[in-house]
This record gives sequence, structure tokens and C-alpha cells, in this order.
Amino acid sequence: MTDVSVIIPTYNRASLVIRAVASVLYQTFTDYEIILVDDGSRDRTSDSLAPLIRHIRYLRHHSNRGVSAARNTGIKASRSPLVAFLDSDDYWLPEKLSVQMDFFMHHLDAVACQTEEFWIRNGTHVNPRRKHLKPSGDIFESSLKLCLVSPSSVMLRRSLFSEVGLFDENLPACEDYDLWLRISCRYPISLIPRRLVVKEGGQKDQLSRRVKGMDRFRITALLKLINGGQLSAKQLRATVQELSEKCRIYGNGCLKRGRIAEGKYYLELPKSISA
Repeated sequence: MTDVSVIIPTYNRASLVIRAVASVLYQTFTDYEIILVDDGSRDRTSDSLAPLIRHIRYLRHHSNRGVSAARNTGIKASRSPLVAFLDSDDYWLPEKLSVQMDFFMHHLDAVACQTEEFWIRNGTHVNPRRKHLKPSGDIFESSLKLCLVSPSSVMLRRSLFSEVGLFDENLPACEDYDLWLRISCRYPISLIPRRLVVKEGGQKDQLSRRVKGMDRFRITALLKLINGGQLSAKQLRATVQELSEKCRIYGNGCLKRGRIAEGKYYLELPKSISA
């Protein structure tokens, strides 16, 4: 058994996935397995991976099932006590795994940690806006507004999934927001203040560009939390407050676009919930 299972989901990223895999192979920490889950790619992904196939476990979905299903396939196939994710359009600096393994060796009670990142947008380095700055420790309330954990930067204990569940395959977007809230309402997520991930944006096929009205999926995640019975009284109040705000913004947006029934539904939704 290796120490870390590195799970790389990919879909039609033949030109980028090699770079992601190579960034794992160049890690200074070497006791890992790479599980690459091809989510039904129709390009030359399998051909491009051929030179590296002996270094990876290549799993393939027959059809495109979404990133949640791909990550879940990797989790179920993993054999290591720790799991790290790497999106196929991102890549790691060589010490990423080593630094996080050192963190877990010195923090035996920790269940999850993440690192800082370099952000590249359309080939240019950009700094994250203030609202995107990552907190450390008890990040639950800070994470209600937007996702503050990056899949490519996180490492966590595989046993955690038995407690909180896997990625929600019914969510076409914001699946990471949903999972990190389910984790952070129970446990701290520590931040290692080193930029060890290069996160690229600007690709036309990114979910954030293809899926409109993302807040409706965040609302679904918040409703799951509220109904899940795991929140403290303080966490529940904060979650209901954020749900009300997201319903107000999304509902009014629907009304402006002529989707009257949908808008009224979301505007009325918070009235049925009490903290």
C-alpha cells in the first residue's frame, strides 16, 4: 500500500492531462499511486497517456458522467490512507506532496489540509481577490458564501469519506463546495501557507463558464446541510442566513429574466426553514 492516492479526473483534455501527470511524477515524495479516471473522453486522451501508462492506474467511464462521478470512481479504487486530487488542467510544484505528508506526520489528529496556489488566467498570473483568500482551521462559516477549498490543493484522510459521504453526483456544479462544507462543519481544514499548486483558468470547457446560475446548486448544498442534522445551533443559524441571501439574489435574478415561477419559488423557500 502506498501512502497517498493521487486522483486525476479528466475529460477531453489530451493536451493538458500529460502535464498534470508529469507534475506528480516529478514530486520529491514518491510513495504514491496515480489513479487517472477518464470520464468518457472523445479526444486522444488515451493515446496521449500511452507513454505514461505504466506509471498510472487508468480507469475509464464508457460515457461522460461528470467530475463528481470521476472523482468518486478514483476514491473507491484508492488503496492509500491519504487522498489528493489534481484537476487535469492544473499542476503541482515538486514539493507539494512532501510538504503535506510532513504536515500529517506532525498533526496526527488532522483530517484535511490544503496549500496556497498560483492562479493563471489566460496565460497571465493574477492575484486572488480578497473574498477568495483561504482561511485556516474552522473555515465553515467563511466557506458558506463561496468555495474556499481547491480540489487540486487538498489532501485528506480516505476514512473521512465513510463519515461524510462522497462527492454528490447529482450536482452538475458546486460539488466541491458541497463536500467541503460537509467536512468543515465537523473538522478543521488547515492551510499550509505555501504556493504549491498552479491553477489555470480561462479554458472554454471549464464548468464555471459552461454552467449558468451556479447559486442554485449552492442552495441545494445548503438545504442538504440544514436537513442533515450535523450542524451546531450557531452553524445552523449561519447556514440559514446564507441560504436566505442566496435565495434572494437568485430569485430576483430569475424574476428579471422572466422566469417568474422559479423566482417566486426561491424567494419563498427560506420562509419554510427556521434556525
